[in-house]
Amino acid sequence: MSALVSPDLLDRVRARLASTSALPSPATVAAAIRAESSGVLGDTDLLDALRVLQTELTGAGVLEPLLGQQDISDVLVTAPDEVWVDRGVGLERSAVTFDDEAAVRRLAQRLALAAGRRLDDAQPWVDGRLPGVEGSDFGVRLHAVLAPVAQAGTCLSLRVLRPATQGLDTLCRSGAVPPDAGDLLRRIVAARLAFLVVGGTGAGKTTLLAALLGAVAPRERIICVEDAAELAPTHPHVVRLVARAPNVEGIGEVTVRQLVRQALRMRPDRIVVGEVRGAEVVDLLTALNTGHDGGAGTVHANSPEEVPARLEALAALGGMERAALHSQLAAAVQVVLHVRRTVDGRRSLAEIGVLERGAAGEVSVVPAWTSGSAAGPGAERLAALLIRREMR
Repeated sequence: MSALVSPDLLDRVRARLASTSALPSPATVAAAIRAESSGVLGDTDLLDALRVLQTELTGAGVLEPLLGQQDISDVLVTAPDEVWVDRGVGLERSAVTFDDEAAVRRLAQRLALAAGRRLDDAQPWVDGRLPGVEGSDFGVRLHAVLAPVAQAGTCLSLRVLRPATQGLDTLCRSGAVPPDAGDLLRRIVAARLAFLVVGGTGAGKTTLLAALLGAVAPRERIICVEDAAELAPTHPHVVRLVARAPNVEGIGEVTVRQLVRQALRMRPDRIVVGEVRGAEVVDLLTALNTGHDGGAGTVHANSPEEVPARLEALAALGGMERAALHSQLAAAVQVVLHVRRTVDGRRSLAEIGVLERGAAGEVSVVPAWTSGSAAGPGAERLAALLIRREMR
C-alpha cells in the first residue's frame, strides 16, 4: 500500500463514514477518501484505499469468506490474531487476522448496527441476527462483547444459520439415527405423540426436529415458531413465524411467547417451537393440553433426566409454579429424544425416553430405547402409548 494511504488517513475516512447513517457504498467511500486526502491521491492510491476500506466495510469484512464456506457453522474472534472456526469436528484456528483490536471493535459495532442493535461503552454486549449475509439464506446469529467486559478485547461470535432440511431417511443412512430407532421415530410422529428433542449446543437438535417434521403427513398444517429461523422441513404445509428483537430505540420486539399465542389462532394441526428457552413453555404446554397433539420443540439439556428441572426454571419465568408445571408436562408431552455430539464431532440419537409421573406428582424421564443397548424400562410404556394412539 502506498505511503500516501496512511493509517491516519484511513482512520479519518472511517470517522467521516461513521458520522453518517447511510450504509457505505463504493461511491460514498471514494468521496470520503477524496475529502479527507484533500484530493492529492492519484487513481492508484485511491483504489488502494478503497480496496482496504471496502473489505472492512462490506458484509462481515475479513470474515466474509469464512461465512461463505458451507462446512463452517461458527466463526469466533477472541483476539485480532485469533479467529477460530467450527467445521463440525471441533474448533480450529483460521489464517484470517485483523490489523488490531480497534478493527475487531469496529466490525462488531458495524454488524450490531446492521442487526438494528446498539453496541458501545454504555451497552457493551449485543445479541442479534444479521439478514442476508452471503453463504446463508437464513442469515447469521451475532453475539459480541466489548472490552473491558471482555478482558482480552472485543469478543465476536457468529453462527451461520443454514436451513435444517435433511430427511429422516438421510439421517438413517448417515448413521445419525440407527435403523431400529428410525422405525420407532416414524411411529412416534404418525401416532401424534408430543415430543421434545434435547441435547447440548451443536448436538443436532434442530436437524433431527426438521427431519421428524418432514415425516408428518402432508395433509397436516405445521406452525413453526422460532427465535431465529433455522427449521425448513421438507413438508408441503409449513408456516414459519420468527421472533424479532427490539431495534436501537428499544421498540418493535416480537417475542416467541407472543408468536405461540398467535399460532393457536392459525388453525394448526401441530405447533412447533424451534427452541424452548423462556416463558413460552407455559403457552406451549397449554396448547398441547388443549387438543393440539403431536407438537414438538427443542430444549437445551445435557441429558433427558435434566429436562424436568430445566422446564421448571423456564416455567417460573412465565409465572407457573413447580407443581403446575409437572402436572401440565405429564399431560402434554409423551416422549423425549436425546441427541449428542461426540468428541470427533459426530452427531447422533442417543436415547428415546418416555415421561412418567410418580406418586408424588413429579415427572421423570424413563429410557425406552438407548443406542447400543437393549430396550430400557420405559419400552413397554412407549409401546402401549403407540398402540393406543394408533388405534384411534
